[in-house]
Amino acid sequence: MVYAIVKAGGRQEKVSVGDVVVVDRLSGDAGESIELPALLLVDGEKVTTDAAALAKVKVTAEIVRDEKGPKIIILKFKNKTGYRKRMGHRQQLTRLKVTSIK
Repeated sequence: MVYAIVKAGGRQEKVSVGDVVVVDRLSGDAGESIELPALLLVDGEKVTTDAAALAKVKVTAEIVRDEKGPKIIILKFKNKTGYRKRMGHRQQLTRLKVTSIK
């Protein structure tokens, strides 16, 4: 089984061909192809961690769509002063489908 650890959207993700991963928002439209930098490559029994060898590895992914994460509620409260503040946040995300690891 061939898989790679790639850096995408500020985090490291384990991907193989055909996987769909959700990362922080990347620039680009749906259907565009992007290349992700590989940090580690496992090809059966062979594990590649050398930076020079990994520079030749190409992990290609296709942007499926942009989406938003779940709503997170932020509450601030101070006792006996009447101070209450309520805010919400939805993280901007991108869904990627890995098309090839070469």
